[in-house]
Amino acid sequence: MTILRNALLATAALTLTASPALADHHGDTPANAADRQSSEHDRLFALFADADARNLALNPLSRLFRGDDSNASRLGDYLTDAQFLATRTDIQLNLALLAQIDRDKLDTTDQLAYDVFRYTQEQDLKGNSDEIRALTEVRPVNHFSGFHTFYPTFASGQGAAPFKALANYEDNLSRHDDYITITDRSIAKFREGMASGVVETKLTIDRVIKQLDTQLAIPVADSQFMGPVRMFPDSFSEADKARLTAAYKAKTKDIYKAHERLRDFLRDEYLPVARERVGLSQMKGGDKLYAMMIEQTTTLPLTADEIHDLGLSEVARIKGELESLKAEVGFAGTLNEFFDFVRTDAQFKPASREALTQSYYDIGKEVDAKIGDYFSLLPKSELKIEPYDPAIEQFSAGGSYQQGAPDGSRPGTFYFNAYDLPSRLTTGNVTLYLHEGAPGHHFQISLAQENEALPAFMRFGGTTAFVEGWGLYSETLGYEMGFYANPWNRYGTLQDEQLRAMRLVVDTGIHAKGWSREQAIDFMLANSGMTRTEVVAEVERYIAIPSQALAYKIGALTIQSLRQRAQTALGDRFDIKGFHEQVLNTGGLPLAVLEQKIDRWIASQSAGPSGT
Repeated sequence: MTILRNALLATAALTLTASPALADHHGDTPANAADRQSSEHDRLFALFADADARNLALNPLSRLFRGDDSNASRLGDYLTDAQFLATRTDIQLNLALLAQIDRDKLDTTDQLAYDVFRYTQEQDLKGNSDEIRALTEVRPVNHFSGFHTFYPTFASGQGAAPFKALANYEDNLSRHDDYITITDRSIAKFREGMASGVVETKLTIDRVIKQLDTQLAIPVADSQFMGPVRMFPDSFSEADKARLTAAYKAKTKDIYKAHERLRDFLRDEYLPVARERVGLSQMKGGDKLYAMMIEQTTTLPLTADEIHDLGLSEVARIKGELESLKAEVGFAGTLNEFFDFVRTDAQFKPASREALTQSYYDIGKEVDAKIGDYFSLLPKSELKIEPYDPAIEQFSAGGSYQQGAPDGSRPGTFYFNAYDLPSRLTTGNVTLYLHEGAPGHHFQISLAQENEALPAFMRFGGTTAFVEGWGLYSETLGYEMGFYANPWNRYGTLQDEQLRAMRLVVDTGIHAKGWSREQAIDFMLANSGMTRTEVVAEVERYIAIPSQALAYKIGALTIQSLRQRAQTALGDRFDIKGFHEQVLNTGGLPLAVLEQKIDRWIASQSAGPSGT
């Protein structure tokens, strides 16, 4: 593989060095300069297209999510040396090719794409080092991350994969083979970690075992993996239906056996040697891994201590706003008693699973009626509202979003959690919908992938700080939309904002300061009105996916700051629709790149016809 990589890099360098676009151009005319700019644009976008094609060849699942089923019989060679080395080689090749393109000869839009591509590739290269691989790949599964959490729904006929033709059904059977192989490969990777001393936590592995137990308790005939045979197209012959039903039943049994192998291994061999302490700082090499994850998550040069202190400050500020709200509604007790009142009073509980679903439908209609006042750029893809599948809801977050098809043919989906209804509070329904649905993730992700003028890595990628920062920023639009005139909806959004502030404290507390699970739970219960069920799920999420929770507040504060900067600079010229379009029309940018873009937009608006 080293020989292959060196050969590719050498070929790229020779090819690009020989390009006329890199020749000396003394005494050029304006026309020649324009030609060179066009040439550099063409070379840049040719690189983007080539890099994307190579990435899709390595990741057929990504291709399928884009609506392209040309390699739909594969999931990919995950957890293999070949996949890892090929990915790293691709990244190195991309950076070598990019270095041969003269950024100064690009227009400002292309320079933005150049900067984002360089940033993402450099970050990917850091994450694909041998050192980081030895800390991550040997922990291939936890209760938030792993094919077992994603694949059942994906393969059920209710996910991104099409089930319209016989070939679609055959492809799914072939993907099952890959899934079984990846499941067994995960066991081998866990064994490598056992040998090197890099292991997952007892807590996360216990949760995985419970997830697998839940899946295995479902009769084969009722399994999600049998879902496609319950939705055969009318065009299928009876013979094909019978053949496929038998094949799906046999393959589902094979999947169950693979799940049993993974479950038994984790329960009998791995759990006894897994870590008691939950933070990365208590794992071999964990300090270095967490520092890298902070940088990749926030896209800013922040330390764990800086983030921890910022979180403590925000927690105190929001707690003061909750005190004011308590006085507004006339509650006479302490703040914690106020939290207990909301936690326990029947008026804030969903009456039923159906009632909870209807409440989100109603919120969606209200948002649709108001959204045109704030956005001129709207996604083509529709938005569905659904509860999580009962098989996974117990260990799932309060809500999430699954993207639709780029061409709008498959809607995006806002999932909400209906597990343990007495623990769910309706006060947070508005803010959850604004974040996960519209105008949150549904707008940001859909508008990016529907913009065919963007290179693929900007259409389908995006930094977590931008994506989740936009989601949290979207929650704040509920004030302008009038949702939070209702004090109980405002209570819900303040609680959700407090959640994001507490995440800064708790995530860094767990992974950099040695906090225990119980310490994190106690802190969140003391500073918010969340129920214990919600807090436990959140804390266990931070344990499973370190640093991801930092993105929300860091990203939102950045977007809010940029909006305030634009409003101050532009005054009456400020257009909220124009600002939102600028934020959303180029995908999920690194925050520093977004800041540069908004500054250019402010300058362009300041220089308008009536400017001074």
